[in-house]
Amino acid sequence: MARVVSLVPSLTEAVAVTLPGALAGATDWCARPVGLDVVRVGGTKNPRTGEIAALAPDLVIANEEENRAADLDALRAAGVEVLVTEVRDVPQAFRELARVLAACGAVGRPRWLDEAEAAWSALPVPERRTTAVVPVWRRPWMVLGRDTFAGDVLARLGVDHLYARHAERYPRVPVEELRAAAPDVVVLPDEPYRFTAADGPKAFAGLPCALVSGRHLTWYGPSLAEAPRVLGEALRAAHR
Repeated sequence: MARVVSLVPSLTEAVAVTLPGALAGATDWCARPVGLDVVRVGGTKNPRTGEIAALAPDLVIANEEENRAADLDALRAAGVEVLVTEVRDVPQAFRELARVLAACGAVGRPRWLDEAEAAWSALPVPERRTTAVVPVWRRPWMVLGRDTFAGDVLARLGVDHLYARHAERYPRVPVEELRAAAPDVVVLPDEPYRFTAADGPKAFAGLPCALVSGRHLTWYGPSLAEAPRVLGEALRAAHR
């Protein structure tokens, strides 16, 4: 089993659940599993690379979107092996999870990964499709754009977000434009920006809003198994 530092919260959870004891360090944002007791090495965008190198990990796991190339280059320059994942859709998430876990020393596939893949494979064809805008930040307002994992998750649940063909992956869009787009639903996750009932829906008065778990919308790990059910319930509730 490798000695691992994770710079991606969802990968932290995947490794901790599958290979207890493998993690030597994780970011300050790695909140799962609850009670995870490892050395904290800073944020995903500002990890303390010197401290990571001092932990002498066999492997650092990262993501091309979540982490900065300059930090990963600094780790490599210090002699640390870095595995960088790319996850733009649900099938790719399963492939990358299997690759990461194998690199960390897992023998075979964990049960949770098989259960997650089965849950997504068993999804029925949606009876109807709905349109959405999906803010991920405010001040300024930013939404899901093209080629994102969360966008693919929603598409498989019958939700087509209106900026899926935008030139940018996370475009800045004035809230007035978002309201004028008149989507069937506004999907408000609780990360990376923490939208709540008191902070988000008021900006879209008159439009159905679904407050959803960011862990189920944007994470690729054990939460993938329950994501179709949890997200589906939240989206249906918005239309009641």
